[in-house]
Formats: sequence, C-alpha cells, structure tokens
Amino acid sequence: MDRSAQVTGSPRTGKAAAGRTVAARDVAAAPHETPTAGRAGEGTPDTGRAGEGTPDTGRAGNETLAAGVAAGIERLIGLLRWLSPPRGLSLTATTTLATLERSGPARLTALAAREGVTQPAMTQLIARLEEAGLVTRATDPADGRAVEVRITAEGQALLARRRVYRAERLTGMLAELSPEQQVALAAALPAMDALASAHRGVPLTSAQTS
Repeated sequence: MDRSAQVTGSPRTGKAAAGRTVAARDVAAAPHETPTAGRAGEGTPDTGRAGEGTPDTGRAGNETLAAGVAAGIERLIGLLRWLSPPRGLSLTATTTLATLERSGPARLTALAAREGVTQPAMTQLIARLEEAGLVTRATDPADGRAVEVRITAEGQALLARRRVYRAERLTGMLAELSPEQQVALAAALPAMDALASAHRGVPLTSAQTS
C-alpha cells in the first residue's frame, strides 16, 4: 500500500461521465466526470478595444484579463483534480512537494507563504508527509534555531508517478482538440509558468488569506 495515501482523508470519487468514452482502465480506477471545454467566445476575456487589433493594456483591460484568467484557473483546478489519481495526496500536499522538488529545501514559514496557508496548517501537513516518508526535516545549516524541509527520493518518485498518470489521461483529451488549439496551448505554456512564478513576489493580503 502506498504510504502516501495516509496524507489525505477520504478519497475523491467523481460523477459518472456523460456522453463521453474513457479508457477502460481509467473508468475502473476513477470514474470521474470528464470536463468539457466552453463554446467559442464563452469565458474569454475581451482584451481589445472595439474595432482594434491591439490589446487594451489600460487598467480596465487588465482587470478584464485578470477576471478571465481567474475564471480559467478555476476551471483548470477542476481539471487537475479530475486528472489526479483517485487516492493519495491532496492538492496542497502535491504542490508543496512540487515546490520542494523545484526550489530545494525550505523553511516551514516560507512553504506556508508560498502555498497560501497558515503556518500551523503547514506544520501539520509536513508532519503527515514526513510520516509517509515523502519529506524529511532537519536543522537549517544557516540557522541552528530554524528547521528546513526537503523532499525525499520516495517523494520525488511519487510525484513522477502522478505526472505520468495525469499525462496519460490528458493525452486522450488533447487528441480531441484541433491542431490550432493544440498550438495555442503549447504557445501559452511559458506565460502560464511565468504567471505561476509571479505570485511568489506578491505579499499575501487579508483578502487573500480569508
């Protein structure tokens, strides 16, 4: 039994898929509802002025773009949950492990700030991850009073298995898109990565933490 299953509570189960065909092994493993793409023109922010081909870079244009991106991220989070294995890590646990893998050892306070949770909540999460053998805690060599967290080889292997699982399920969905949509997705990857990295330099406000 994968010890990582201890990290979360109850496993996720999705709704029955309607009108779509999923690979037999996926149906047996996780009968989630297949997310559907919106119709052309729905949920797409209008970033240009009427009659102009150039984007509106003013405050109103940025606010409209931000609202559209926020709505898109919400849909992507739902897709990410659907693509994940039906049992195992929570989304916060997964992103915390991914942060440690990408950025290296970090203090609890830094991890809590990056993931947008309180320090007590992060302390409890790290304790569960450590019990599952996915992270270790040790004294920070730069400050003997502080503790830093690092991912273990088992934690890295678990992330790799989850990514393979998601990629296998996503491959079939990408095949349903048009070549133009696939090209657009590939072109958007650098911007998505930049946006995901940008939040690290933005301090949390009371509205963000509520």
